[in-house]
Amino acid sequence: MTDLLTSIQAALGLPHTPIPFTSSGALPSAFAVTDLACASIAAAGQAVSELLRQHTGRLPGVEVDRRLASFWFATSIRPVGWSVPPMWDPVAGDYATNDGWIRLHTNAPHHRVAAESVLGTCVDRAAMASKVAHWAKSALEQAVVDAGGCAAEMRTWAQWQRHPQGLAVNAEPLIQFSDASGHPAKAWRGSVAQPLAGIKVLDLTRVLAGPVASRFLAGLGAQVLRIDPPTWNEPGVVPEVTLGKRCARLDLHSKDDRAVFETLLKEADILLHGYRADALERLGYGVAERRTLAPGLLDVSLNAYGWSGPWQNRRGFDSLVQMSSGICDAGMQWKHADKPTPLPVQALDHATGYLMAAAAVILLGRGGSARLSLARTAKLLIEQGAGVQEPLRAEDDNDQGIVIEQTPWGPAHRLHVPLKITGTPLQWGLPATELGSHRAQWW
Repeated sequence: MTDLLTSIQAALGLPHTPIPFTSSGALPSAFAVTDLACASIAAAGQAVSELLRQHTGRLPGVEVDRRLASFWFATSIRPVGWSVPPMWDPVAGDYATNDGWIRLHTNAPHHRVAAESVLGTCVDRAAMASKVAHWAKSALEQAVVDAGGCAAEMRTWAQWQRHPQGLAVNAEPLIQFSDASGHPAKAWRGSVAQPLAGIKVLDLTRVLAGPVASRFLAGLGAQVLRIDPPTWNEPGVVPEVTLGKRCARLDLHSKDDRAVFETLLKEADILLHGYRADALERLGYGVAERRTLAPGLLDVSLNAYGWSGPWQNRRGFDSLVQMSSGICDAGMQWKHADKPTPLPVQALDHATGYLMAAAAVILLGRGGSARLSLARTAKLLIEQGAGVQEPLRAEDDNDQGIVIEQTPWGPAHRLHVPLKITGTPLQWGLPATELGSHRAQWW
């Protein structure tokens, strides 16, 4: 735990201050997943604490509950009388090839179409498995990627360290900060109770890592406006990650919607985006264009496989990075299993989300930008080694939630927040909501 936290603090430029971790238990894994959860959440809390010291002269205490941190890395919402839709498409998952294993990520309809353009239409996993079995894993990975889909063969950590993309991303810093171009930080408008009050966050992220970051910022008083394309949906995670946000839709291929987006961007304080490295550039909103439109904008970006190397523009998700980087192989060896064994939660997403939030808070005091990637977070976890294998105590009724949250799908409980910052409660003024349920405007 100490090494993980120290590494993260160093990457963020935070003081190497010990942070207390309460309760006990750990998620069962080949790696120190609960330690990563605690350290990343603690770093986000410490960034807030340092922001408050900068503006008030007093340094609030920070502590993290290990047990609750583990649960929040899975899900924080407990529906009452309804269920969250399945996270995975019916044919998404791991398949045996003729020389190993591959994972196909087909949650988005166009990603499934891409996979089926290579393999043929598959009505279920059995049909997909029979087709995949005839392929070599590397050839199928490349064919699906070339078709615009998402796939990752299972590699060992040693193989990833020798792979051109592994070599590139492993040489990158955990967080790549860039200084502001002569634009001073804006005046602080917050308070101890709501440190980010008055901060506008334009959120262009999807699924988990980026939305975890913006959820954290919303809990500190920031106005978070999430923008999605007209047809995008991710029903399996929306109730988890839209807490505290307003969610709108814009088509950035439409002249009228581009005008709306540019107005929002000019008024934003922080931009979070998780598109592939070249995606905004292709839309006409590259770094230079963003700086012209919004000179003082704080820019925090994420991608899957890193910001250099041959895969920097490759589509990727947490589950795919686990396959590529050796995590699933190590899990299989640890569990003595006969198939890939991923982490018990999507820890790369969640941890990177809290690191993005910490970076955003730090940038409020200095300006500039920050870049992170799931694959670089994977290196941090892998090099930490195995965690303590202590059983995680099951939840009881006293831990179900703080209040009933009235969502569009029905009532729900939210688990207690794992992070405590003295005088600064994490609290959200808006319940989770459907994508596209608000107008694309600041409030």
